[in-house]
Amino acid sequence: MNSGNILVAAQLSSLYPSSNAVSLVLQTERRNLPLPPPRTDTDSSSEHASYSSTFYAPHTGTILLRVIHAGLILELISLSTDVPPIRFVFPSAVLPAPAIFAWGEKELHILAVISSGSLFRLVLPTVNPTRLWHDPLPKQWSREYVVKNVSDHFYGVVQAQGLLCVVIGLTNGSLIRIEAENIGDDNFHDLWAEHVYSPSSFLGTLTSYLPSLQSSSSAASEILSIASKPQPTELGHVWTLSRDRTLRLWTAKGGCVASKALSLSGNASGESYVTSNGIKSELLGAEPRNLLRVFGNGGDDETTYAVAFTPTPSYPQSGGYFQLVAINSDQMREVQTVECSAPSAHCHLQDFIINDDFLYTLWERQGSSMTERTKLNIAATGGSSAIWETATYGEETDLTPTNLDELLRSPGSLTDKFMTAILRPGVFSPLTLRTAVEQYTDACLSVSGSHPPPPLTSSHPTTAENIAAVVGCTVTLMQDPQTGALQHDRYWNALKRDWEGFVARCREVERSARWPLGLGKGKSRDEVIVIERERVGVYVKEDLPLTVHRYLSDSLPVEPHFAVLDILWTLCDKIGHEALQNLETRIVDILHQEIAFSIVDIIEDQAQRFNFKASLDEPSEASIIARLQGIEDLDGAVRIILDLVAGFEQEVKREEDEVELLLPSSRSDWTTALSASYIMMAVHARYDICIALVTLLFFLADDLKEWDPSLVEEVFAVFRGLAMLRSVARQPAADTGGEQEASDEILTTDDVIARMSNMHVSRNQARFVPTFPLLHRLTGQSGETTELPGAAHRFLDASGMLQSTSPARVTQFEALFCERLRLLGYYEVAREMLAWLPRTPGVVFIAACLYINIGRAEDAAQLMEKVAGSFGHDSGLSLEDAETLASVLPGAVLFDSEFTFYIHASAIFRSNGLTQQEVSFIRLALSVAPQDVDTSELWFGLIRGYIDLGFYEDAYSAIIATPYDSVKRECISQLVYRMCEESTIEQLMSFNFATFSAEIEDALAFKARNTDPRARPFYSRILYTWYTRRGDHRNAARTMYQRARKFQENTAQSTDVIALMEEQLEAYLLAINSLSLLAPKFAWIVIQAPPSAMIDAEYHKRRRLSKNIPDSTFTGDKHDSEIVNLNVLLSPVSIVLRLGQANQFDMAMATARSLDVDMSELFATLTSQCLRLSRNPETVLQEDTSDWLLTDNVSSWPGSHADRGWRYLRVALERHDNAETDFKYSKTAFETILSSDRSSPPPPWLVHSLEENHHEYLIRTSLRYDIIESALEHSLSLLRQANTALSRAPQKAASVTWLPYTLIDQVLAASAQNDLTTRGQGLRTELQTEVNNRVKRMQKMSRFVV
Repeated sequence: MNSGNILVAAQLSSLYPSSNAVSLVLQTERRNLPLPPPRTDTDSSSEHASYSSTFYAPHTGTILLRVIHAGLILELISLSTDVPPIRFVFPSAVLPAPAIFAWGEKELHILAVISSGSLFRLVLPTVNPTRLWHDPLPKQWSREYVVKNVSDHFYGVVQAQGLLCVVIGLTNGSLIRIEAENIGDDNFHDLWAEHVYSPSSFLGTLTSYLPSLQSSSSAASEILSIASKPQPTELGHVWTLSRDRTLRLWTAKGGCVASKALSLSGNASGESYVTSNGIKSELLGAEPRNLLRVFGNGGDDETTYAVAFTPTPSYPQSGGYFQLVAINSDQMREVQTVECSAPSAHCHLQDFIINDDFLYTLWERQGSSMTERTKLNIAATGGSSAIWETATYGEETDLTPTNLDELLRSPGSLTDKFMTAILRPGVFSPLTLRTAVEQYTDACLSVSGSHPPPPLTSSHPTTAENIAAVVGCTVTLMQDPQTGALQHDRYWNALKRDWEGFVARCREVERSARWPLGLGKGKSRDEVIVIERERVGVYVKEDLPLTVHRYLSDSLPVEPHFAVLDILWTLCDKIGHEALQNLETRIVDILHQEIAFSIVDIIEDQAQRFNFKASLDEPSEASIIARLQGIEDLDGAVRIILDLVAGFEQEVKREEDEVELLLPSSRSDWTTALSASYIMMAVHARYDICIALVTLLFFLADDLKEWDPSLVEEVFAVFRGLAMLRSVARQPAADTGGEQEASDEILTTDDVIARMSNMHVSRNQARFVPTFPLLHRLTGQSGETTELPGAAHRFLDASGMLQSTSPARVTQFEALFCERLRLLGYYEVAREMLAWLPRTPGVVFIAACLYINIGRAEDAAQLMEKVAGSFGHDSGLSLEDAETLASVLPGAVLFDSEFTFYIHASAIFRSNGLTQQEVSFIRLALSVAPQDVDTSELWFGLIRGYIDLGFYEDAYSAIIATPYDSVKRECISQLVYRMCEESTIEQLMSFNFATFSAEIEDALAFKARNTDPRARPFYSRILYTWYTRRGDHRNAARTMYQRARKFQENTAQSTDVIALMEEQLEAYLLAINSLSLLAPKFAWIVIQAPPSAMIDAEYHKRRRLSKNIPDSTFTGDKHDSEIVNLNVLLSPVSIVLRLGQANQFDMAMATARSLDVDMSELFATLTSQCLRLSRNPETVLQEDTSDWLLTDNVSSWPGSHADRGWRYLRVALERHDNAETDFKYSKTAFETILSSDRSSPPPPWLVHSLEENHHEYLIRTSLRYDIIESALEHSLSLLRQANTALSRAPQKAASVTWLPYTLIDQVLAASAQNDLTTRGQGLRTELQTEVNNRVKRMQKMSRFVV
């Protein structure tokens, strides 16, 4: 049984998203080109390539050239580096086949001919291998040559023969040879010479004169394939193969110098015809194909060999045959014919190459790739029976309807199961999923009418979310029209059909994506690259498990030592797929539980419960038992199978491998994806073999007591490892919560200048970083660059997942594997992996860290406490458990005690911001701390944690309990500041800090001095409260006095002066109150003198400070001090005035009453405010009137703001103005009104109040302000009031008869000198009359008395 080869591929759209490619649009000299025709293939995507090839150079690595978007875009992808792709948009479709050539190590040249008849040379820089074409482009990087001998729209086959020659084969058999006489540069274009050659034959010349035969002759000579010797070569010859199987040799000067009609193979001569419309034709198909290759034998042999392929589409035994033609000068002779293999029957040849004396072929077989190779023996002649080696892809998951039905039998959500299936790595590419969901959305919108479901028109951040939201959104839950019951069955069936339709759409698009295109050569001599429309793979050797699995799957005989596997494969086939799945589920359940009994007893018990043999008929069971009895050493055979699935081939190091170890790793995403794909196939093959081995154990459950128990345990341990690897391999590409971020491109100054000069600023756009599957990420971190299968074996071996010998134990490799998943951010996957392992201390520790990551802090703390018992001399850990636990700890060393582990656990919680758990473990550490260990850091962490949690009482208790004074002093300030910031002042004041009061005062004083007094928390107020609570009134006064001075210093920089004055006044009042509580001789404070620049001039005028200037002041290191006593502070009058200016009238009046201060100026201010409100009612919105006008009581009064303001003044006068004050506040209000505006009459209630109490004052004030009419009115009112009192008085005393006649005469005299109004004149006349009557009445009374 020989190890064969296998194909391993990677999906391009998952590695190189189209959004990352830089696109450059090419211009053409041709005008009026037609628009490209619309796409007709609905099963494929425009991103699928129609042509593709590879190029390799040591300084550039392997480059993939792809023609996409119906030939309009040419894309370059670096398979050896992670440089983003670049795309060139052509004016018309690119003809096959464009080519890449290296111009030294500095430039790449791309030669491409487009259907509009232009030849383009694209020059790209390759000076920097890490950037390639993303370096600044040359000035004339795109150079066009218009081909003269073709039309504006033609089709042909293109062959670039090096940098200087391009050959175009036309449909009429002619050949256009375009040679460069000079390659241009930044200043000059290329200089090309164009020649047209026709096939030289007598038949061709004769038929050119016969119109009836001309068309058939032209079709026969149509060139299908062109070939030349691989570069580098000096031979300028070109060979062509036409539809009539004629091989022609074309030289640079002579044109067609030789031709040879290839003979038909004897075995398939009648099957090589092409059938068209039911008519057999001897011509080959008109589709241009790679049917011809040319190579040299090397050395001194100047013979050139051409290999031509002839297809036999109807031949049932092969797909065609190859003919080897030897060419010497212009002589061509057929050397041998190589028949294709039987598997190639009914297949379509896509490409073939000759590499290292091997002929490699690429076949399209039912939409997938199949590669074969055979040794090409040039020395052989005639027909040869070639030995072909076939390579295909490994077993790939195909979501057929049958597989989907099996998938739906498992429990879970229908949508989740379908999403898991389509997102599994390798099933569908991201491009396939995106294309399918776009097609699905368009189909739904076309039938949804004018109101489609919202998911169809909404945008979604990822393709997976788009699929989950869109598929099934048109399915609705209906009600039975007769019963009204919800039709759940119909809903689920419709939803299932919708998902099945979407999966079918994905399968069609993916089938198109996997259509083979060509073969290429890679870095090494034997590396062959297989290119598909949307995948790029390699032809690699399969390892022994893959070979055995392939032989068993294809029912091929295996080697004798693997004979038991053949029996097991038959056993699995006989019990059926469903029973095998049930058995697999039961095994998984066993391994997910703690194994407390012998594994043999568990198998026997489960076999009886499962009734395993009931699914087998008696003949089959007897046959299998008989075959097993034929195995001489069944124990040894099982061990061989274990070695097969758990062992790895030893690699032989090559010299180039040793050299690569000295160089930086150049592993690209593509090579990593290939390794991940190979690992996935290898794991699946080994898993299938191992599940068959486990099936044997259940089949022989009754006889297992005679087996070696360690062997049975090892089988289950290996199965567990493979199951875990298989689960990891199936994890899709998903966002893991930020573990993979786009790395910003680092640009130097030269890069920026270069981009600006070339206007390629768009290249600096943010790149989309694809989310790779988990296995890809794990493989990429290994850093191995060895070729396959060595890289896959190294990864599997390094993982250590197959090294365990018992399912009841955990190795350090398994623990490290789970820890690695956790550190990568795959928390759910890590949790699934941990579920497979027993709860050893190492596993519990990883689970605790995982709980921290997913936010389950309490569960993590419980597990950490359990792990703590595993440290110390009496822990009782086994050697293996100790190694496992140590491997996941820092330094891979166990802690010497619980104390050190508690410290480590608290550090873990602290790094994750889990303060409560951190504090808990610090307490545990302190409880077991040795006597001679310094625990100051732990006490500091404990107190800090309590403070952060807001547990202030616990923090206070810890401060009191800690034996370290330094910790106490450092933590006290933190506690005080935090409590102040959280406004828990009452609780702070309730603490008795005993001997640490000085530290509290220093901390608060520091903040009070250095923070803005207007910013919360108000440390000066808090410090004032602290001093006051403790009876230290002098320090309390000093604190408030300093606060008031800071407000004064900030007055000049503030826009809200009134608010500052309010705060300042409050501070002065509090300082006064504090000093008032002291005895008069002790009512003083000492403060530091402020700098002279900060002392306001008015400040000096209002204060007289006594300075105590001791001799030590003049030493230069002392500050001036001020002694401030109670009398030096602001006077009560000033306080009242400032309160009034701040609109705090209630407080001002209350303060004035308590301090016995005159309130005249205060009422003047209040009256002015009322006048302002009357003139501008919006003043209330512009100023702060909340302390008097917007209070709850005043706001309840009816009327406007002005009405309420006047009422407030009236109430205040009624409360504070009376006979004791001689109604001076009412007089002040009256004069303020007259001073402001004489034309505005005072409020009637104010006039009435003064008339009742000070009538003469009204008259004099009116005269003083020259308001004659008011004086007349008040005089007239006085006379009438006096007359009324006179008539009511029982006796006529002097107090009743007295009147200020002199004042009345002044009013009359003043009125006589002024031009009065008509009303004023009437008032004067009336007053004069009243005075005369009064005088007459007084005279009568005098006579009566006499």
